[in-house]
Amino acid sequence: MAPRPTTTQSRREKWLLASMVAATVSLTAAIGPGFANASLDDYQVQRWVQPLPLPEPETAAIEHEADADHAAEIAEVPQWRQVEIQSGQTMGAVFSSLSLSHRQLHRLLEQPSLREPLTRVRAGARFEFDIDADNTLRGLRFERDEASFVTVLIDGDSIEQQVTERDIQYRVNMASGLIEGSLFGAASKAGIGNGTVLELAKVFGYDIDFTQDLRVGDRFSVVYEEVYRDGERLRSGDIVAASFLNQGKLYHAFRYTFADGRSEYFDRDGRPMKKSFLRVPVEFTRISSQFTTARKHPVLGTMRAHRGVDYAARTGTPIMAAGEGRVSFAGWQNGYGHTVIIDHGRGYTTLYAHLSKFGKYRKGTRVRQGDTIGYVGSSGLATGPHLHYEFRVNGAHRDPLKVTLPKPEPLPKSELARFQQQTQPLLAKLELLDGKQRYAAR
Repeated sequence: MAPRPTTTQSRREKWLLASMVAATVSLTAAIGPGFANASLDDYQVQRWVQPLPLPEPETAAIEHEADADHAAEIAEVPQWRQVEIQSGQTMGAVFSSLSLSHRQLHRLLEQPSLREPLTRVRAGARFEFDIDADNTLRGLRFERDEASFVTVLIDGDSIEQQVTERDIQYRVNMASGLIEGSLFGAASKAGIGNGTVLELAKVFGYDIDFTQDLRVGDRFSVVYEEVYRDGERLRSGDIVAASFLNQGKLYHAFRYTFADGRSEYFDRDGRPMKKSFLRVPVEFTRISSQFTTARKHPVLGTMRAHRGVDYAARTGTPIMAAGEGRVSFAGWQNGYGHTVIIDHGRGYTTLYAHLSKFGKYRKGTRVRQGDTIGYVGSSGLATGPHLHYEFRVNGAHRDPLKVTLPKPEPLPKSELARFQQQTQPLLAKLELLDGKQRYAAR
């Protein structure tokens, strides 16, 4: 067995090896440049240039053509400008504000399907216009109704219309409220929108005077629709069913759809909620003076009978016809100022006084219940804007708030069975809501 080398021997061997490597590197560095110089001196490199034909530079032309194409593409992209119709504004005025020629408008009006939506514009409606650099109309977009959107494309003499149908959804909600202050306050607390509140007051407005009949502790329950478009809430919908407890008396209302598609509201016995006369011909106002045989006149200062009811309201508030009939008078009548009288037949007449202006109805024209016959004002002997409303039976004045109105006929027996079949599930929902409301009030 060979003897194991000592540490000292190992170190000597490593130093010897390192010295040999260092000597080899130094020798190589010394003779290397010589080899390099010899190589360069021994060989002469010859070079020559051969001219080649090259195409003319086209960079500028290409860039100019690309810019032109890009500009053309931008010009072709519709640049839609939105305009919201203001009160009293016409489409002709809109075209003038956009510096569009009326000839372009007349071309559109020659299209039968565009004539009505462009001539009967309403305040708040939105129209979008695509106008090119030469101020020529290339396109028009607008909502035809809630469910459809119209796009008009104009290319020279060509006018093309595209109608896009939109998804309309009706979602049914249920809510109940307790009157602690106002109807609007109770409805807001229950999560009900103002549109539904107005519809609720309209449905029960023949039986309940919402200006003076509401009491703390009254309650209501309502099954109602909300309208959604493309997944977003659009507006309040119709009331499907509702109940209202007013001063201890419970009222019900159900929307019933006939076989021909028309809908009306009926109570649980199948009698129409719509009576022959509205109890109050203006919406959500307050009584400033009641029916009385002796009252000091606010202008003349003398004691005299007040044969009607005064409803204080802002100037311009719409006044509705209390019932169907024919206008027997529309003009100025002494202290009444601007006055409208409607003959409803069977000896019933109603009078509306102190109007600021008349509606579109004149003497001899027929009106339907709810039609706007005028607007609240202070014409004649009046200290402020209000409606003076009178109700007469065979020429005798009656208190509009207390007179017994004629009852409408109920549904015929042939229709009553179908009505009950439709309303029974809704009645169950209302009773459930009423029960929850009573329990919550404890």
